[in-house]
Amino acid sequence: MSTVKIGVIREGKNPPDKRVPLSPQQCLDAMNAYPNLEIVVQPSPIRKFRDKEYSALGIRLEEDLSGCDILIGVKEVPMDMLIPNKTYLFFSHTFKLQPYNAKLLKTVLDKKIRLIDYEVLKAKGKRLIGFGRYAGIVGCYNGFRTFGIKHGLYQLKPANQCEDRKEMEAELDKVQLPGNAKIVLTGFGRVGHGAREIISLLPIEEVSKEAFAEHEFEHPVFTHLNTEDYNERVADQGFDKKEFYAGEGEYRSSFDRYSSQADMYIACHYWSEGSPFIFTREDMKKDDWRISTVADISCDIDGPVACTIRPSTIADPIYGYDPTSETETVFTSPTAIAVMAVDNLPCELPKDASEDFGNELTTHILPLLVNGDQDDILEKASETTLEGELGQHFKYLEDYVANA
Repeated sequence: MSTVKIGVIREGKNPPDKRVPLSPQQCLDAMNAYPNLEIVVQPSPIRKFRDKEYSALGIRLEEDLSGCDILIGVKEVPMDMLIPNKTYLFFSHTFKLQPYNAKLLKTVLDKKIRLIDYEVLKAKGKRLIGFGRYAGIVGCYNGFRTFGIKHGLYQLKPANQCEDRKEMEAELDKVQLPGNAKIVLTGFGRVGHGAREIISLLPIEEVSKEAFAEHEFEHPVFTHLNTEDYNERVADQGFDKKEFYAGEGEYRSSFDRYSSQADMYIACHYWSEGSPFIFTREDMKKDDWRISTVADISCDIDGPVACTIRPSTIADPIYGYDPTSETETVFTSPTAIAVMAVDNLPCELPKDASEDFGNELTTHILPLLVNGDQDDILEKASETTLEGELGQHFKYLEDYVANA
């Protein structure tokens, strides 16, 4: 059996990203599991896992990765760092025709690189790998941090100033919610389940959507909504899942039954273009609007969560939205909605997020790279080929590349 040599590349995109696709221990475990696998790591001064942690486990550091068969990273690789005639795995942010990365994909084709995009690695229609869980974990924590600051109740340490998830979770002991606090959560994917991991550490009772909408409580509660819980058919207030996701029928949001009851909204849903907005700018002007804090982990700008008018940053994670003027304002203002909309949340806990991602990579993807891809999972996620052509499932990107 021939040797497969994988190189872990240095992240080159700015702002710097401290995450890595494989931790030192995961590299060692993978090579022990596959005798024909060799992993080398390109030195980096910014990784959360330091070079010495790799070398201490016998993982070789190599500046020149041209001898590798496969190169793996996290974020987009700067065009001048791409090595021709290699197979790369990273998040390219190109398959949705994102205009800012069209030149990157054109360069990938020009250099005859096979690009396998993590985001489209799927089996039976479900994604195999991603950072969504940690987006939910960090975003939910940030939501409670925002709520505490907004209302002057408590102060939590920023997640990115914590050494790891353990230290971050210890901060939750400081959370003191009002006795009648009500929180609504949307989304049941990786992100939503990650958010629930944080909520489960707090003294907050889960209640049904009916109870949430109809009753007040003397202790903090939350409800977790699926798509059919906040969308309804205009004609008869019904819901048909196949019809809705096919974009058929006329649907509208029914989220107002929760926005009139909730103090905080944690948005973890997936929203597709053409679906109803969860709430609009006009909705936020209504007399019965109650939500004061929004943790928009999904972060669709000027989209379904209408107060998310821009992404925020790890350094400055909270801004205010004034429903009357429809403009940004100071988030501590009594009439402002405090918005947390950081769009790179897993970067706040780079060590934990990297280990979680690496677990998925070694479980679902590494066996395909080393032993073969019998179900064509890698093939279906290959945006480009080593012949300098678009993959068979990505021919729709021809104009996108041509106009780069």
